[in-house]
Amino acid sequence: MGILEKIAEIEKEISRTQKNKATEYHLGLLKAKLAKYRAQLLEPSKSAGAKGEGFDVMKSGDARVALIGFPSVGKSTFLSLMTSTASEAASYEFTTLTCIPGVIEYKGANIQLLDLPGIIEGAAQGKGRGRQVIAVARTADVVIMMLDATKGDVQRVLLEKELESVGIRLNRTKPNIYFKPKKGGGLSYNSTVPLTHCSEKLVQLILHEYKIFNAEVLFREDSTPDEFIDVIVGNRVYMPCLYVYNKVDQISIEEVDRLARRPHSVVIRFVNKSSFGQKLSSYSLYLCKGVKLLSPYSNVYKHACSAFSLQCHRIHRTLASQFKYALVWGTSTKYSPQRVGLTHIMEHEDVIQIVKK
Repeated sequence: MGILEKIAEIEKEISRTQKNKATEYHLGLLKAKLAKYRAQLLEPSKSAGAKGEGFDVMKSGDARVALIGFPSVGKSTFLSLMTSTASEAASYEFTTLTCIPGVIEYKGANIQLLDLPGIIEGAAQGKGRGRQVIAVARTADVVIMMLDATKGDVQRVLLEKELESVGIRLNRTKPNIYFKPKKGGGLSYNSTVPLTHCSEKLVQLILHEYKIFNAEVLFREDSTPDEFIDVIVGNRVYMPCLYVYNKVDQISIEEVDRLARRPHSVVIRFVNKSSFGQKLSSYSLYLCKGVKLLSPYSNVYKHACSAFSLQCHRIHRTLASQFKYALVWGTSTKYSPQRVGLTHIMEHEDVIQIVKK
């Protein structure tokens, strides 16, 4: 039996198993096996063969945004209107056959926008060059999911399922679980909060499925077995996603209102640059030398904040190791200037002065 057949069999068993206290251990094992088979499916084939054309695009600018969606939902039109790049758009499907990059300037930040070919159901298994598309999406800072408003929620559910199966977690944060394999000593299990989804027995069964018998596990939040499996696997990508519903002129005003009120969602008929610029949470930082203000140093963060250690790496890769302290003027400090360390969280339009050892 192949991997695809095993995955399909486990998914069917999960769907027909009633979720209750008596079956939680069985469901946990099934989910662990499912994650293992999906990871094997994504591994490159060992058989020799000619490599196909990839979608390798050099990452540039302050952030990378990936356009993902089914064919003919308006991705190429979106790219052409938002950037100076012309991406071919037509009334037939699969107009775009490779990755087409463009650049948007937003509040001093250069945002790289990638128009990816349309994906179809089963893309995670390699259908329609889906693996190449999803591989590029994993390198993005933000995903814009282009959806046809006339299709309801069908496209959104299918795309979320495809991305979920390859380890992309949309609009979610990394579970606050400490996990460290050990060479001996058995399982050390603790939690700082009451757990309603996991137990020590379930955690032990999941670890045994991955051939892990000695480990330290500490739950700092009430996590699910799926989230614990994500921590064990360790290759999950957590990123924000903006759901953009196109062609809203073809549906009723009540449906437009319903879609617009959903979290992380935007309805469009014409393009507004600020919609996803706000989703990126762009911040401008200013470097100063003595009393002289240098040119703005713009940046875009994956989250609405960033520590100095990340910014030092962006300025120069050796700066963090030579960092002594920094002076900050701005809204992130209690007084100006405030002396801060590498863990200080900066805010929009802060002025910083870095002192090296």
